Amino acid sequence: MLQQHAAERIHRIEDAHTNWYLVEDGPHSGLTVVDTGLPRSWASLQAALGELGRSTADIEAVVLTHGHFDHMGFARRAQQELGVPIWAHADELSVVSHPWRYDHERSRLPYFRHPEFVKIFTEMTGMGALWVRGSDSAHAYGPHDRLDVPGSPQVVFTPGHTRGHCSLLFADRGAVIAGDAFVTLDPYTGREGPCVVAGAATADSDQALSSLGALARLDATTALTGHGPPWKGPMSEAVERAQAAGAA
Repeated sequence: MLQQHAAERIHRIEDAHTNWYLVEDGPHSGLTVVDTGLPRSWASLQAALGELGRSTADIEAVVLTHGHFDHMGFARRAQQELGVPIWAHADELSVVSHPWRYDHERSRLPYFRHPEFVKIFTEMTGMGALWVRGSDSAHAYGPHDRLDVPGSPQVVFTPGHTRGHCSLLFADRGAVIAGDAFVTLDPYTGREGPCVVAGAATADSDQALSSLGALARLDATTALTGHGPPWKGPMSEAVERAQAAGAA
């Protein structure tokens, strides 16, 4: 599903309750892909580009908020077939190499009692989740860098969900791609509204909740998350709700 202009010149694509984004500077500029969904999101990429009147030749970079399997979907394929670089935080490169090997606080098994998790994970599996391949040749960015890619996002370091998780601020558009720093749908529990992802996929929930302070200080009114619909409103309110919801 393509949502054009979820924020100014940022388009949201949703596959199996997982969001990824196409960022442009203008109608004739290059594109940045932020996160890459699941392996079969490659077909969604082609469809979205067609709807936008663009092509794969317009893609200049893939930027990852983090390297989990549901965000690494077609990153390696884009790197190999399109010749574009993959960018991730330096502390995230090991997960980018092995998207199913990541620190998490709790076993996934207890979450199978949640019907929503079973439904979402089944959809993710249908989109190729179990066959995600990582990349050993990603480029590292730092916790305070401004990236030289279309959209020129400012990195905001928000560790906790993963050790090197980062959000991306587009200050000129009043928007932040928050990745899984907080989400508006927790795939593991079905919780809706701002919250951190359950411990089955979070390295350090306390750190994740603490890192939200960096988002609360941003002058942005749209948060585009890795799961769930966009948040519209002050970042401080989203953070207050996520912190009140606590860890799951």
